[in-house]
Amino acid sequence: MSYDLIVIGAGPGGYVAAIRAAQLGGKVAIVEKDAPGGTCLNRGCIPTKALTASCDVLRKIKDGKRFGINVENYSVDFEKIMAHKERTVKQLVKGIEFLFKKNKIDVYKGMARIIDPNTVQVSGEEGTQKISGKNLIIATGSIPQTFPNMNYDGERIITSEEILNLKEVPESLLVVGGGVIGCEFASIFTELGSKVTVVDIMPRLIPNEDKEISAELERQFKRARIKVQTGVKIETIERTDDGIVAKLENGTVIEAQMALLSLGRLPYTEGLGLDELGVTLNRGAVVVNEYLETNIPNIYAVGDVTGKVMLAHVASAQGIRAVENIFKEKKPMNYDVIPSCIFTHPEIGTVGLTEAKAKEKGLNPKIGKFFFKANGKALTINEPNGFVKIVADENDIIVGAQIIGPHASDLIHELALAVQNKLTVSAITLTIHAHPTLAETVLEAVEDIYRKAVHK
Repeated sequence: MSYDLIVIGAGPGGYVAAIRAAQLGGKVAIVEKDAPGGTCLNRGCIPTKALTASCDVLRKIKDGKRFGINVENYSVDFEKIMAHKERTVKQLVKGIEFLFKKNKIDVYKGMARIIDPNTVQVSGEEGTQKISGKNLIIATGSIPQTFPNMNYDGERIITSEEILNLKEVPESLLVVGGGVIGCEFASIFTELGSKVTVVDIMPRLIPNEDKEISAELERQFKRARIKVQTGVKIETIERTDDGIVAKLENGTVIEAQMALLSLGRLPYTEGLGLDELGVTLNRGAVVVNEYLETNIPNIYAVGDVTGKVMLAHVASAQGIRAVENIFKEKKPMNYDVIPSCIFTHPEIGTVGLTEAKAKEKGLNPKIGKFFFKANGKALTINEPNGFVKIVADENDIIVGAQIIGPHASDLIHELALAVQNKLTVSAITLTIHAHPTLAETVLEAVEDIYRKAVHK
């Protein structure tokens, strides 16, 4: 079979690219060795959010008396929590499969190997076949990173993939890595009853975020009785008869039932034949230019496999950009404004420049800040912790924002729109925000730039 486009990998970069290509009139094939949706849907974003949702319900039950709701004899049924996760994943997988059929996309189940710039060999249960395409998009994603001294075994010393298939909640959990993935799982398993310790070699949790955001998250973690040790290296992790033991370079020894390795992710290109083909790689990542082209003109790459910004929504945006570069006018991919969300408790949402990054760029930033504890809606739902922080430049243009607090992952998008469109402070302050809403914290944080926040 011959196609206008063959997409290798059906994750958030690949399946979105395939659908957009079909919408533009292309004859499209997609190759996937597992279920569509990739890591995000099957082993990442969606499963963890399903667990987070169960934790949110549990938290409200525990807090019921404050709301006049007396709940007695409640229990955590981890098997049913995991069943909720599986139902959610299966429903979304079926949704993608429906979209493939609706858009007349041919799906090939199996491992892909690129034979030449226009030929892909697919090896699956039904044997091996070759398909040809005018253009190819590599969207094979990434895998969890491990290190030899951590002695990963997939049973006691595990990654984010195995932890989503546990049969029971561990009594104690060592989380190695205080980045996004580690902090999210720390929140989840603390709520479910595990005694959690987070260890990171970096000086603070989520070190790429604003320092005030990191400090507030650590404060909330300690309130939740999560032990945090930053600025210290783990020398070894060993499996024992009933758990694991970790030795830190400062002499501390940590024992736990399990260890979760949250050490970042590596681009996945196994079996694609990229070396033989001559595709340029950099530390395992497929090198692409601003148009998402590899060094071979008709072969593109999107998503985690490029090693650029490992976020599902960036992969989708890259997928659309690559397809439109193939079928329409060629334009560069823009990474300037990318909202980022961390689903800890409390949630975190960020976009654009932090105060520190703005200063590094030579700006003289103006800062506004407003706390959720002064917001009516936040108090009614008993979520008073956290704040909204706004960064504007000398011309009052909003260049960044950071939120930690209830529904931060939703609230950040008003500010992403502001940063993307270079809106000024007055564009927000002149927009009436409904009352009582959490979004009023955004308005008051912007007003605080000129110390005009009414409730501060």
